[in-house]
Order: sequence, then structure tokens, then C-alpha cells
Amino acid sequence: MLLGLFKSLKDLFYPNCCLACKNKIKPDSQQALICFDCLDKIELNLPPFCSTCGRHLNIEAIRKNTCKGCQNTKFYFDRAFSPYVYTGVIKKLIHEFKYSGKDYLGESFGTMLNTFIRNYNLPIQYLDYIIPIPLHQSRLREREFNQALILSREIAKEFNKKVLTNILVRNKATKTQTELDFKARKLNMQGSFLVREPKQIDNTNLLLIDDVLTTAATANAAAESLKAAGAKTVILLTLAN
Repeated sequence: MLLGLFKSLKDLFYPNCCLACKNKIKPDSQQALICFDCLDKIELNLPPFCSTCGRHLNIEAIRKNTCKGCQNTKFYFDRAFSPYVYTGVIKKLIHEFKYSGKDYLGESFGTMLNTFIRNYNLPIQYLDYIIPIPLHQSRLREREFNQALILSREIAKEFNKKVLTNILVRNKATKTQTELDFKARKLNMQGSFLVREPKQIDNTNLLLIDDVLTTAATANAAAESLKAAGAKTVILLTLAN
């Protein structure tokens, strides 16, 4: 099933190389962007899911319905979901998407998210708007596109939803969070988001979109701002966690 998502696109610069492992792709693979070996290595995030962060629950955590990392942390989003585990092949592909200018991967990633929404009956019909987590203007100039916005538009097309692009604003240029733990990331993100025209999202149910959920500090800060502005429900959806 996943292979079909990659067949329709072709890397203009390395048309015969797998985007994940960089090895040549055999001619009989129909010009896929990812080889069969890498495709098989993509790790699905399987239920049961943590009722907060959406990660797979181990046996010890099933009774509490919440993973250990979420039990003593306050989150402002109501639920989070991710179709994949952020490791290996999918991690490499997301890096290609975000940092190597391969924005065309957004179409395939969008299809993955749409399939997940349908397969797990996410309550998309009850959500009023889709909101991508924004980049600060300085970061946007560097990357030239916001990956969360690309994903949001793919979902919006599939389910006939409106994407709000100017409601949530990144008003603080934070330092990179890669090497920070949750506490440090939370401090780093304080005051990072501003909601414009809060009346537009008052008493609404929102789908918040980002590419990856790691410590959830960024998504949590965004959801906090949306809730403070009057949002009733915030569901978070990312490609991987």
C-alpha cells in the first residue's frame, strides 16, 4: 500500500536513487522514490495508543490508558495521533522533506495522513478548521516553505476543510530544540505563539498539524494559545512520533 504513495513522484536530481538509503532503484520498481527494502522498514505506530500523545502503549501502561511520559505532564491538546514511529526510514524521509527542499514529498505524506484518518476513524467530520503549526518568518525564509502547511492542505483537499493560515502566528524566533529535553523545550517555547482574530476560533474544534511529535513542547505551546483564545477542542496530528 505504501509503495503506491511514492510511485507518482520522481526526484528530478536523483531519479534512480532511493531517498532514504541513496542506493540505486532497480528499473522494475516503476521509478518509486523509495526502494522496496526501505519501504519494508517503515515502522507503523500501532494501537493501543496513549490517550494523550498517541504513541503505542506497552503492556504496563494499557490499564492506565496513558504512557508514563504523559502521566505527570499537562497538555493543552486533547488528543494526538501519528501513523508512524519517528525512526529509521520515515525519519530520513521527513528530514529530506524539511531540510533538503523536497516539498513534493508533501503529496505522498498527505496521502499517508489521509489514509490514517480514514483507517482509524479520526473525528475529522466534527473538526471546524485545520491549523498548521507556523514557522517564524526567519525560519520560513531559510526553508522557503512550511511543511505543516503543505500537509494541512493535502488533508483539507481530501476532507473539504478550511485551512486557517493566519490565525496562529509564530512571534518568537526560538533556538533549535533538537538537543533539548522537554523542560528546556517548554521554556524555549514560552510566548512563541500568538492568535490573531480569536473570535474566528472561539468555541471551535481544531485539527492542529505538524510533521513530528517528539517532546510535544511546540505543539503544546501552540495548543495552549489556541485554547486561551477560545478553542474548545484541539486534536494534534503528525506524521510520526
